[in-house]
Amino acid sequence: MPSIFFLAGAPAVGKSTTAHALAAHFQKSIHIPVDDIRSMVVSGVEHPGVAWGRGLIEQLAVARECVTQMALSYRSAGFTVAIDDFWDPNSMLREYQRLFQSPDVHRILLYPSRQAAEVRNQKRDGSAYIADGIRTVYENLQAEIPTLKREGWRIVDTTDMDIEATVSDILARAG
Repeated sequence: MPSIFFLAGAPAVGKSTTAHALAAHFQKSIHIPVDDIRSMVVSGVEHPGVAWGRGLIEQLAVARECVTQMALSYRSAGFTVAIDDFWDPNSMLREYQRLFQSPDVHRILLYPSRQAAEVRNQKRDGSAYIADGIRTVYENLQAEIPTLKREGWRIVDTTDMDIEATVSDILARAG
């Protein structure tokens, strides 16, 4: 059975780029960026910010449920799956429990230094919205890293790694 690679992390850490490059290493694969699923909402989309309302929480839950089903369906069809989503300090990604209980799911947290994420954001567009997200996620993750490790997450410090080195590291850890 093909693997599912689930990549999470703060904004601007390279989740989408890494997931796409990782998927490209397999003959039959799909990259599912959760942001792309969420961008399909035409009217009424809500984005993370300082305060998280009921509408945002519901939209995230629906998107993550759809991504879970999509990933399991593609894997059943013989595809290796690479998903990327941001670390959600509110739910801690509990919406993916069904996916995480499935065999051959590799949970990976891309975790460069906060400074590296901030520099990457500046190179992208310097968005204050993203800068706030980076700050919020890193503040939350500091306390969560030991728990994530106990739960089987692989923490990958990509501070000094390019995309290919990151993908190689993920593949080596997946065995």
